[in-house]
Order: sequence, then C-alpha cells, then structure tokens
Amino acid sequence: MKVFIKNMACIRCIKVVEHELRELGFNDITIHSGEVEIRDNISEDQLEVFKGSIQKLGLELIDDKNNIIVEKIKNTISEIVYHGEEEPKSNFSDYLSKKLGYDYTYLSNLFSAAKGISIEKYLIKQRIERVKEMLIHSEYTLNEISYKLRYCSVAHLSGQFKKETGLTPTYFRKLHKNLLKRADNL
Repeated sequence: MKVFIKNMACIRCIKVVEHELRELGFNDITIHSGEVEIRDNISEDQLEVFKGSIQKLGLELIDDKNNIIVEKIKNTISEIVYHGEEEPKSNFSDYLSKKLGYDYTYLSNLFSAAKGISIEKYLIKQRIERVKEMLIHSEYTLNEISYKLRYCSVAHLSGQFKKETGLTPTYFRKLHKNLLKRADNL
C-alpha cells in the first residue's frame, strides 16, 4: 500500500514517520519525500492509528489524487533545491512532466489552482529560501552559492533575490550578522 503524507520532505519528518510505522509493527517500508510504501499488510484500524499519530506531529495523509500530484511537485522541487538532486538535463518543465508522467500544462494548472501560485514562482521562492539559509548559516560566497544552486550567474541570483526580498544578498547577510551581534550583546 502506498500512502502520501503532506509536507514530509525533511529528513527529520521522514525519520519520525519511519519510527511511528515501526512502533506499529511495520518493517517492510520505504519512505521517500512524502511517499510511504508499506509492503506489510495493514488493516483499516492500523491505518487510522497511524493517521492519528502523524497528525499529532503536524503531518497528514493525502488521499485525493490531485493533492497527491501537487505534493509530488512540491517534493520534486524540494529535492532539487535542498537535497542537491541532479539538475534536470532538459528544462524544468520537461523534467517535471517526465518524472511525474503528466503533461506540464496539466501539472501547472493543477498546481496553480491548488496553491494560488505558479510552479515557476514556487520554484523561485524555494530557491530564494535556500539562498537565505546559505547566506545565514554558511560562509559561502555569492559565487559559490550561485554555483551550488545552479544559477546561470551571480547577477541572476542577486536580481531574483532582490525581487523576492527587496534586499541584495550581501545586505541581507550583513543585516542578519548585525542582528546576531546585537542579540549576543544583550
């Protein structure tokens, strides 16, 4: 049986879900970015207990086909941006379409209707969040960040960052460091 869990892309979430399943006695499981395959037999009662246990953790099972597809789109983007999955050899729309097995126009319309934002805009927002994390939690230069996140240039990264945040990446990093210094002096 395959089940899909909303917003389960981080390693911590995957470990927690794995722990919950093992506590319920399931051992033949595979978990990957929101998708859980349970090869053991699972009763309706066990499934309800599992639903309840993950709800307490802020996670939920998804059983609507369209919501599953939207979650797969989000997880694919997360894998590329956060987990360094290999950059698609073709353009992103072709890559996503091939990976999920649906026409990109269908995926795009479905995602926009569900999330109120285009896939492209969501991808940009995720990349900018990753840039912010790297600016705050690493000493990478902008050039290194640009390379690691596969921007075509530092100028492109900087332009996108400023458009999304209203700040340049350099100013964002400096502002954050100044805030940390002030907090340390309290």
